Amino acid sequence: MRVIEAIKNGARPAALAIMLATIGPAANAQQPSAAAMSTAKELIAVAGATSLFSPLIAGVVEQAKVLYLQQDPSLAKDLNEISAQLRTELQPRFTELNDEVARLYATSFSEQELKEILAFYKTPSGKKLLTEQPKMVDDSMKFAQDWANKLSDQVVAKMRDELKKRGHAL
Repeated sequence: MRVIEAIKNGARPAALAIMLATIGPAANAQQPSAAAMSTAKELIAVAGATSLFSPLIAGVVEQAKVLYLQQDPSLAKDLNEISAQLRTELQPRFTELNDEVARLYATSFSEQELKEILAFYKTPSGKKLLTEQPKMVDDSMKFAQDWANKLSDQVVAKMRDELKKRGHAL
């Protein structure tokens, strides 16, 4: 797998991990106000951040189910029932995730900044940014992947040529 393909496949989770890692230490330094938390929750809802996390519970349950299915495929019926039950039981835990993301925003930005960001996202330009940004990121990553693959081919060819000039048989 080429480097950019790996980056593309891991870009969203990695971006989230970097965001959480960089914001985390600052987040522990202060407790946000109730108003800042409220604004942050509204901001992440408007920005669609919660939709990024929506599949997490189902995904975790599915991964566990697959683990057991690999060991014993005859468990499929029971695992399907258990998985459905767990997804329902665990859904309230989504609030924990939502609250923590809101806290991260509320400790990284002042209440006023949160209000300004939220106000921007409610403008036509902000709404357009929210709508277009996923496509822009995907298109940018595709371009960067293609560009890096071409560059990689050029670099490999130049290195091969230089090694041959220096007497190495390749």
